[in-house]
Amino acid sequence: MADNTKLVESCAEIPAQQQLEIEAAAFRRLLAHLDERKDVQNIELMNLAGFCRNCLSKWYVAAAAEKHYELSSDAARERVYGMPYAEWKTKYQRDATPEQLAAFNKKNA
Repeated sequence: MADNTKLVESCAEIPAQQQLEIEAAAFRRLLAHLDERKDVQNIELMNLAGFCRNCLSKWYVAAAAEKHYELSSDAARERVYGMPYAEWKTKYQRDATPEQLAAFNKKNA
């Protein structure tokens, strides 16, 4: 450990501002990871994890609203996708397979 590193047993021991910064860094890393894995389709994320890139963008809009910022869905999607949503769809989105759609419909019935 570096000299200024503090060993903590619980996140509750980390000051609120540093927790916020850590959470923001983790979010940025999640976005970077999703950007690196453009091969993973949203329907696959939904079927396996129950959320997708679009969910993240909706949560981003909701979080902005909690802080009294009105953010468009398009702006949030661009933040999450790293480019305009229409461009991402054209470049990377594939049609869902019948099996993927069946799994999605079964989980969301």
